[in-house]
Amino acid sequence: MNTRITRRHSLKFIGATLAAMMLPSASLFASNGGLRHKAYAGTDRTLPVIGMGTWRTFNVGNDPKLLNARAEVVKAFFELGGQLIDSSPMYGSASETIGHALQQLGTPNNLFAAEKVWSPAGGSTREQVATQQAHWTVEQLDLVQVHNLADWREHLAVLRELKAEGKIRHVGITTSHGRRHSEMEQIMSSEDIDFVQLTYNITHREAEDRLLPLAQERNIGVIANRPYDGGGLIKRLKRRDEPLPEWARAECGCFTWADFLLKFIVSHPAMTCAIPATTQVAHMRENMRAGHDPMPSPDARKRMAAYIESL
Repeated sequence: MNTRITRRHSLKFIGATLAAMMLPSASLFASNGGLRHKAYAGTDRTLPVIGMGTWRTFNVGNDPKLLNARAEVVKAFFELGGQLIDSSPMYGSASETIGHALQQLGTPNNLFAAEKVWSPAGGSTREQVATQQAHWTVEQLDLVQVHNLADWREHLAVLRELKAEGKIRHVGITTSHGRRHSEMEQIMSSEDIDFVQLTYNITHREAEDRLLPLAQERNIGVIANRPYDGGGLIKRLKRRDEPLPEWARAECGCFTWADFLLKFIVSHPAMTCAIPATTQVAHMRENMRAGHDPMPSPDARKRMAAYIESL
């Protein structure tokens, strides 16, 4: 039977987490009511600005130890207010790993399950959706996206049918690594879609030119993949032992590089959420903390980008 993670349980866990981490800003999680949410896809529904990706990190096969470790990561995500989890049939066993976690933990009522379809040799659209839904062990997928625009015309046509039938809630398209932006722009301009997923981070801001303004104009939700540039960006900053600028803490509430990099992304007005991926509960806590106020102002965002460019 599914169990619901209660608000009392969440607050108790958050308090314990903050005490254990001995953060100097113990009120950060509670500021302005907690984790920031944004409305999406022209609806009055909202999502937390920090979601969870599973690329590479959740492809663990049948290893019981690794499956249980990933379940702990998912548990922390939910307890800290997370909702959107993103996966793909291209991510190996990631969807089965999510399903294992949900079977262990129970499925929260507010889970937002984001999946993908792809081609070639991936089976029909309906077959892929049914397979991924079964892997997740959920009754409905909230979002199904066309992975890297593969056969997008054929897939979108069927995904719209599934949406009309009430079998999925939203449809979208994805790209990554800054590829195929022109084609994505054409699709966003001409097709009825709810979400796009694209690469956007402090060192890869090409989407600011055309795609993000267009998403605002068309009421399309935006999910940022590769927020840490595949992990390389945050690793470089930590490896160099680069100090976090004091003004970032004072102006934006940044205490770690995770705060700095994620707050930059989710403070863009077009952005719905970012989906960092991790295998560690401690890093999940860092990621989720970045979704709390204060958020950078437009001037602070410019200063943040300039700082990283100067390194």
